Amino acid sequence: MSAPPTSGPAPRARRAAPALLIALLAAALAGCAAGTMPAVHSEAERLSLGRQALANKQYNIAVELLKGYVQNNAGGAEVDHAIELLGEAYLKLREWTDAQAQFERVTRDFPESDSAGSAAWRLGEAMWGQSRGPDFDQENTRKALAQWQTYLRDYPGHWANALAQARVAQARTRLADQYVDHARLYLKNGILGPARMWFQRTIDEYGDTPRRADAELGLATVMAKQGHRSDALAALRAVETQYPGTATAHEAAEQRHHLEHDD
Repeated sequence: MSAPPTSGPAPRARRAAPALLIALLAAALAGCAAGTMPAVHSEAERLSLGRQALANKQYNIAVELLKGYVQNNAGGAEVDHAIELLGEAYLKLREWTDAQAQFERVTRDFPESDSAGSAAWRLGEAMWGQSRGPDFDQENTRKALAQWQTYLRDYPGHWANALAQARVAQARTRLADQYVDHARLYLKNGILGPARMWFQRTIDEYGDTPRRADAELGLATVMAKQGHRSDALAALRAVETQYPGTATAHEAAEQRHHLEHDD
């Protein structure tokens, strides 16, 4: 006698069940992470809860609470602080343009506020979030750089000064990256005049960045290709001396060796 048919889900259903369970579990975890909007009994409590949600990384809840507070307390004594916190919550959510709008509002409408310094620093962060790498247009990089420089000028001694100084260096290096990339592209295609111009601009405008060494090596390479052998050799030796132990110095030494033995 043959065994009775077994009951249970078909093979495809058995394979689908764990996937469905995982999806349901993920949805449940997402719901827990999102949190639940707390009950609010006063405007002071709304601001306090918004601040607490931000500290607890419940950024969507913080946005809703703080946005409500700002709408309900346009002339309140703490509305400037609430707007700055709202901008910070948007910043954490990577909603850069919304964050920028809030920080601009603080710096424009409440320049004497205790929150203005933090808003000025974070305004640069919101602009930087909208920027892209050196292969793309650098308008937002320049805006962020200008904002951080303005912040450093207007708020000396503020808690974020060191962070802003590091960001200034990062933005300037990205702009120098683009200059060097332009120069190398021209050099690769044998268009030596523009190549030399972009290498020189890197030195003139961003000589305090790490890309100065690459620009100096690039200028020496252009000199060699233009037939200025003695000037190129002197420039290559200078790169070796100024940047010992670096890849740039090693490349300069190789170019100098070839140039010295070139008939």
